[in-house]
Amino acid sequence: MILKASQRSGGQGLAAHLMRIDENEHVEIHDVRGFASDDLKEAFKEAEAVSRATKCKQYLFSLSLNPPEDADVPVSDFEDAIDRIEDRLGLAGQPRVIVFHEKEGRRHAHCVWSRIDGETLTAKQMSFYKTKLQSISRELYLDHGWDMPRGFLDNALKDPHNFTLAEWQQSKRSGVDPRLFKAAVQDCWHRSDSPQAFKAALLDRGLWLAKGDLRGHVLIDTQGEVFSLARTLNLKTKEVRQRLGREDDLPSVTETLSEIASAMKPVIAGHIQQVRAGFQSRSATLSHKAALMRDRHRMARTELNTNQKARHIEETKERASRLPRGLSGLWSRMTGKFQAIRRENEAEASRSKARDQKEREDLVFGQLKERRTLQRAIRNERSSHAKQLLDLRSDQKHFDQLPGRERQAGRRRER
Repeated sequence: MILKASQRSGGQGLAAHLMRIDENEHVEIHDVRGFASDDLKEAFKEAEAVSRATKCKQYLFSLSLNPPEDADVPVSDFEDAIDRIEDRLGLAGQPRVIVFHEKEGRRHAHCVWSRIDGETLTAKQMSFYKTKLQSISRELYLDHGWDMPRGFLDNALKDPHNFTLAEWQQSKRSGVDPRLFKAAVQDCWHRSDSPQAFKAALLDRGLWLAKGDLRGHVLIDTQGEVFSLARTLNLKTKEVRQRLGREDDLPSVTETLSEIASAMKPVIAGHIQQVRAGFQSRSATLSHKAALMRDRHRMARTELNTNQKARHIEETKERASRLPRGLSGLWSRMTGKFQAIRRENEAEASRSKARDQKEREDLVFGQLKERRTLQRAIRNERSSHAKQLLDLRSDQKHFDQLPGRERQAGRRRER
């Protein structure tokens, strides 16, 4: 099921488009949830009105669901797909409408959500929604047993020699669905017109063709896993041999593992170098931020200290001016007024000292909080760098040991 989506505004234009009966043979409003009105224009007006309480301009998320042309997809399957999308994109519970269109013997669905959370009056973030939808779309093709579009197969299994560091890490995290693996190999089989073309197509997917230890053709991936080609293609060994010839001319599993190891070691070494270079660049940026922050904090403390000293001098002069002088001062000492003013001055000086101390502590605590935030980023960068290097070192060790692993397995089988 092909999934196409966009964030958008213009609810009235979208409502008019969804209800066009001149472009569609049948239009059905299947579900309206979370809106006061069942009319699309009124529902989208409501969504727009709520969005005005926020800064969000593209307050709608519009999605089309297009199954294969010859597939009869029940409504329940559309609903299940929409529920899966809601959970994956964080739109569960959001106001939505579902509309079905039929045209030229095909039925597809449109689902439109309001992105505005009515309780928090914030917009739902739609980060990486295209990547997530592509993953869901691939899952739907596999779940329903539909023929996979070539684009999905090309992106699912690629030659790891050409992986970027990010693609290598993603491939390790996600793994490959066994159904997708079989579909990719079968695609190579169907579009190849010779053994050489089939072998080249497999290499584009990061798969090597080899001679099995016991009998038949086998496939080997970059992790050294061995798969029966006949079983993967759902064919008999005899049928595979009729197309590819006997496997005797192919390298053995051990030889192929050595070839994979030799080919992948430079790739991993390049990824390690890329990780180191990236860490050095990001570390330099963080160190520069730390230095700028240190200088800024020092200037703020110096400025506060200078201002407090100047204020202390002014306040001291002001308190001194309150004390009577001359005959008036002599009389105030006799009456006790002088002592009262001095006590008040001393209390005020103590309060000023406590105020200055609090100002200094507030500044220091605020700066410490800012510096801790930066330090967490520095620690996270160091931790991420160490983990990436550890993973790549593990991959490096894996390819170092790859040929020997098969020899050990062979000795166990002999025993």
